[in-house]
This record gives sequence, C-alpha cells and structure tokens, in this order.
Amino acid sequence: MSRIKLKYVQTFTDRHGRPRAYFRRPGYKRVALPGLPGSREFMEAYQAALDGETAPKLAIGQERTKAGTMNALIVAYYQSSDFADLAPITKKTYRNMIERWRTENGHLSITGLQTKHVRTMLDKMADRPGAAYNLRRILKVLMRFAVEREYRPDNPMIAIRRPKKATEGYRSWSEEDIETFVAKWPLGTRQHLALSLLLYTAQRRSDVVTMGRQHVSRSKIHVVQHKTKTRLAIPIHPKLAEALAYAPKDQLTFLATEAGKPRTPAGFTTWFVDAAKAAGLPPRSSPHGLRKAAARRLAEAGCSANEIMAVTGHKSLQEVATYTRAADQERMAEDAMSRFDNSSKN
Repeated sequence: MSRIKLKYVQTFTDRHGRPRAYFRRPGYKRVALPGLPGSREFMEAYQAALDGETAPKLAIGQERTKAGTMNALIVAYYQSSDFADLAPITKKTYRNMIERWRTENGHLSITGLQTKHVRTMLDKMADRPGAAYNLRRILKVLMRFAVEREYRPDNPMIAIRRPKKATEGYRSWSEEDIETFVAKWPLGTRQHLALSLLLYTAQRRSDVVTMGRQHVSRSKIHVVQHKTKTRLAIPIHPKLAEALAYAPKDQLTFLATEAGKPRTPAGFTTWFVDAAKAAGLPPRSSPHGLRKAAARRLAEAGCSANEIMAVTGHKSLQEVATYTRAADQERMAEDAMSRFDNSSKN
C-alpha cells in the first residue's frame, strides 16, 4: 500500500492479499475508494467523498419526513437516479440551492405549490436577481421530477419566465490583473504556479487542484474534467512549463498544501482569492476568472469556437460565446473599421 496519508482514509490488505481503501468520516456513510492511493480514479473518488457527494450525510430522522410535503419530495429526489447521474460538482450546486430554499419552505404541500406562489417568492428577490434566477432553476428541476414521478399532475413552473441575471457571472481577469498578480507572486511561488495552471490549461478549479506529474505525458497535461467527465489532452505552454519546473517533485498534486496534502476546490479558492487580494487585485478576482481570461486570449489569437472548446472542454458554442464575447466584439469592430477605411480611399 502507498504511504500517502489522506484525511478520513483507512487502508488495509484483505484476506486475498488485495489492498483496500475506504473513506470514513464521522456521521457519514462509508465509501469504498477504487484503485490505489495516488491514482487518478482514487483521487477523483476521494475528492467526491470530501465534497459529500458519494458519502452523503446520514439523514437523522429522515423516516419522520411528512409525506406529501416538499421535504418528502426533496428526499425522494436525492435518492433518485436523476440526482445520482449528475456530476459531483452539479450535485453539490443543486443541493446547496435546494437546502437554502428547503429551510423555510420544506413544510409546503407538493400539490399546493402554485404558479402564483412561485411568482411571489421571485418578486421578493427583486433586489437579488441572481438568487431569483437560481431559485427558478432549481424549482424547475424539482417540479419536473414531481410530475414525472406522479407526485402532482401539473408543473407550476411552465408559466414562470426566466428572471434576468444581474451579471455575466465570474469576473474575467484583464491583462493588467495578470501582470499585477505576477509582480506580487513571481516565478517559483505556489501562487504563480496556481495562476499558470489556471491560465494555460483553461480548466476549472476542481480539475486544477487534482493535477500532478502523473497527468503529464508527451508534453501534454491529460485531464478528465470533474464536472463533465470530458477527456482532454492540452499541450503545455512554455510559460506553464517554466512554472512546473518549480513544482514540488515529492507531492501527489502540483498545488498541494504546505503540509503536502491535496487541496479541496473550496480551500483552493479561499487561498487563491487571498493571494489576489494581497496583490491588490479588484474584488471578485476568482480562479474561474482566469478560465475566462484564457478563453478570451484564445479568441483574441483568432482561434475558432471549436478550437477554444477543444481546450476548455465546453460542450456548446453558446457556452464559449459567454467567455469570448468581448474579444469577438473588439476584433470584429477593428476588421469592420479597417474595411471602412479602405472603402473611403476609393
């Protein structure tokens, strides 16, 4: 067995001589971890268990949930194949949204929830359009499930229009932001390595924190995206190669903690945002903003949407468009004015 020590992991050799590993956190169900500690499949399963997706917390008093209520519907949804088939990160997002709403509304009747009630809830969120957008999104999921599983005959969400989102999501990093960060955290620091991995792979935080030397082969980083399970082979940019030369060679992941343990996505975000603040960057300078910046750079370099998708792993042109809209506008405006210039000379 490997000597890698991971929190909540118990390892032993069974009577057949095969190594076994289990994730055991107090108050949670025990989960078997596949493969050997350090392998890709092991670390993905370990990360999912840390996030509480494959090791759901034991539901104290679950059997006392009142039938016919939204609480009962939510319990049924969590136990369904609909929920089980979601990517771990999507499960976590949905669960967070559901639980926030469930705290005050779990006692409501499944059949009693009508379109007018949902509209009232959304109206109360007029000053929080992002929260209203997410509430409509998750109630659509729950009501569709309720109809499909015959908990109610109709779907009250059909007539609910989508609220306008307040922002376009995570703030993209500018070139000035990147230069400012690098000035504070130069080559050789863990912070610089983190920025390089985010910027030159264009991956999500959940993928970056699991990257290690075992994922590097033939001058490429091989990724199986945590959210979508998309497999990517991304050529290593020269600046990323420089940063990787300073990465610890005796640790499982490039961005391990000072104690040598893998970082969780949430823990990594907190650490990286603190580094951005220390560099004097604007608020909301998050890891995901560098994924946007990478897509923007690719667009500015003249890459097609399909070429950008081959790096980022996005599944649709619409998703890529949200990342590259500014770059596309600027380039098209320059091309248009150039042609206008040429025509005016005639």
